Amino acid sequence: MEKRMPVDIRSEIGELEGVILHTPGHEVENMTPKNAERSLYSDILNLSVASREYAQFSGVLEKLTRTFQVQDLLADILSNEKIKESLLEKICRFEGRPDIFPHLLGLPPEEGARQLIQGVVEVKDTLTKYLSTERYALRPLHNFFFTRDASMSVLDDVLIGRMANDVRERESFIMEAIFDYHDLFKTRTVNPLNKKHLTPSTSIEGGDVLVVRDDILLIGNGSRTTSQGIDFILEQLIQQKEKRRHIIVQELPHLPESFIHLDMVFTLLGPGECMVYEPLILKTNKYQTIHIYVEDGRVSKIREEENLMESLRGLGMDLKPILCGGSKDPWIQEREQWHSGANFFAVGPGKVIGYERNVYTLEEMSRHGYEIFRARDILKERVDPHQHDKYVIALDGSELPRGGGGARCMTMPVSRKPVN
Repeated sequence: MEKRMPVDIRSEIGELEGVILHTPGHEVENMTPKNAERSLYSDILNLSVASREYAQFSGVLEKLTRTFQVQDLLADILSNEKIKESLLEKICRFEGRPDIFPHLLGLPPEEGARQLIQGVVEVKDTLTKYLSTERYALRPLHNFFFTRDASMSVLDDVLIGRMANDVRERESFIMEAIFDYHDLFKTRTVNPLNKKHLTPSTSIEGGDVLVVRDDILLIGNGSRTTSQGIDFILEQLIQQKEKRRHIIVQELPHLPESFIHLDMVFTLLGPGECMVYEPLILKTNKYQTIHIYVEDGRVSKIREEENLMESLRGLGMDLKPILCGGSKDPWIQEREQWHSGANFFAVGPGKVIGYERNVYTLEEMSRHGYEIFRARDILKERVDPHQHDKYVIALDGSELPRGGGGARCMTMPVSRKPVN
């Protein structure tokens, strides 16, 4: 039997030991201009191009660490009839479609996993269904290749996302079941939906939650993670009475959509360095940075800070900011932030992945000592990243960025090695 992997995430930059991915499939293609906005997209993606780009991304990660695929993990747990029945009943009840439960229950595990992700086509066998304009009984999970949002590893536990939009809640149900029941992982899940007195406005998504140190969480407060969601996380920390903890909350604009999560304006790169979108993180603006202190099982202090960087500096983390889009032109900064120019994913300290299209951001990183490698050269073994200490692996990205996220958004880390 394969050895179980304990969930262990105590930083954003420790050497990556395991990560969960989801290769986009026909669920991305099963979209029309009419339902794109409902599916949280502003445009329709070209699956053939997105698939090539994603294959490059996942291929690089397979060379650097252990990877797991959501659909494979889901098929594994659906082979257990009790788990399968429980999960399907939960999904059908939440989505108001108990009538399709027998159909899903009768599917083989691999086909059941595929339909839960790519959508269950509506059988037009009643007048109501015939007259309905809906194509699917269960809609496709168009956003699932952004695996960051539906679950997030925080220290030894997995926090299950309470999605801001019901169209994505099935993603959370699937990830919770995987971590609760799959033999590969050893962890405990924490789900806001299991709280007796859940506030309807409670929402938490993984793009807003950054584990900076084992005692520091950075959390974005915007359109996807509410103050009530942050209070839920705060409540969990208060229950861990033995430690001092800090939550630093960064308010985010609700518009434009490129500010959807904190990791679209701030990510950790390596020891002492971070990527920032300067206008929001460093310059004077109306968005607050709030520091919550948790000591001895209670909130000892809440106060506003000058900005996120100053708050971290006060906790002994004096980070050097590298500017998304470079430092010369705010128009360029804005353009590159829109295409996930601040959204980097670390596979180790000072070793990150991002989009090649953000050329001014990469030039700025090069000036700070990062070697820039093309992902295609890694895959063709023209470059061995293991021989280098500080680098960016630059991904082809024309279609994937149009989905609204970058490398960090497309990864759900399970375990990292400690960082000094």
